[in-house]
Amino acid sequence: MAGIDICLVGDSASMVVHGHDTTLPITVDEMLVHCRAVARGAKNPMLVGDLPFGSYESSSDQAVDTAVRILKEGGMDAIKLEGGSPSRIVAAKAIVEAGIAVMGHVGLTPQAISVLGGFRPQGRNILSAVKVVETALALQEAGSFSIVLECVPAPVAAAATAALQIPTIGIGAGPFCSGQVLVYHDLLGMLQHPHHAKVTPKFCKQYARIGDVINKALLEYKEDVMNGSFPDAHYSPYKISEADVEGFSNELQKLGFDKAASAASEAVQKLNATK
Repeated sequence: MAGIDICLVGDSASMVVHGHDTTLPITVDEMLVHCRAVARGAKNPMLVGDLPFGSYESSSDQAVDTAVRILKEGGMDAIKLEGGSPSRIVAAKAIVEAGIAVMGHVGLTPQAISVLGGFRPQGRNILSAVKVVETALALQEAGSFSIVLECVPAPVAAAATAALQIPTIGIGAGPFCSGQVLVYHDLLGMLQHPHHAKVTPKFCKQYARIGDVINKALLEYKEDVMNGSFPDAHYSPYKISEADVEGFSNELQKLGFDKAASAASEAVQKLNATK
């Protein structure tokens, strides 16, 4: 409805939906659930599905098989894979040759935090910056249609964008990319719990604080239920006539349910009093 042109169903769901500390635990089957849900709701944007950790590293055949599932079972239009090692380049090329569009991802690649030593920006020295550009070019050569640049200095992203003939999508990579992406839980400020606050990305602008709105609504709901003000007559829409209530109460009394009969009659009086 907002006119967003591409939706990435990212493995960040591992963190912002499933509550894990990293993107590593989410499985292909779990990703497919999210892909199908997004595909049912978002009919206009191009849809890209992440290949989760462990689903494409072993071989090109494994990578192609997983990519096929993301399209056939998940309803996606393309896939995204992380990294630019020789094996990843080969996998990207194989997926493209199988007829599936590939979005690359360089810079900070969260699936590689084991070797990166955590969620660390990349391209902050000469060698690392050159590697970002070279990796992006290699993914372009493999047939990728676009490249995500994550957590790299803006001049490095600008250089990569200028060197490439395909679009770049920045996330924490400055204003010089072809497009931008953010995790919508982050940009909407949905996760206000202290556990999530400590991992909120520095590069993310919060366009709302939906988490605060949700928490306030839940607190008000709890209070209304506990003090008996919800639901009142307005939110009790299914009616039975007073005559039928009287007959119902009489039948209950015949069955020996005097307390239940009294409760039904008293309920009518209380609802009438709150109209």
